[in-house]
Amino acid sequence: MNILGTSLRVCVSDLEASIAVYERLTGAEALRFRRGGVSVAAVGCFFLMSGPESEVSVLRKIAATIAVTDVDEALVDLQAVGADIIAGPVPTPIGRNLVARHPDGSVFEYVDRKAA
Repeated sequence: MNILGTSLRVCVSDLEASIAVYERLTGAEALRFRRGGVSVAAVGCFFLMSGPESEVSVLRKIAATIAVTDVDEALVDLQAVGADIIAGPVPTPIGRNLVARHPDGSVFEYVDRKAA
């Protein structure tokens, strides 16, 4: 698997106020989108997320988002090391993703930019 980078996931109660802070800190402009009932802003290497607690509580369990060249390749490698695939691969607004629990219990989202 070719890991391209990581994004940190930050659950916030006031998305607009948080966007201003992270835009200033990173020098990057926020890219906004929705995933279900959750509003997301990608700012530099941060994913800011805000929404109903029932949805945000699930997102808090994912330590980070890992960008990879190919989610299918990541799936093969994750299965080879004994990871539990919790969700996916599924299409997203920007590519495909999957969520996996590593053998040590850590949970990560893996994403690529390939059309489904």
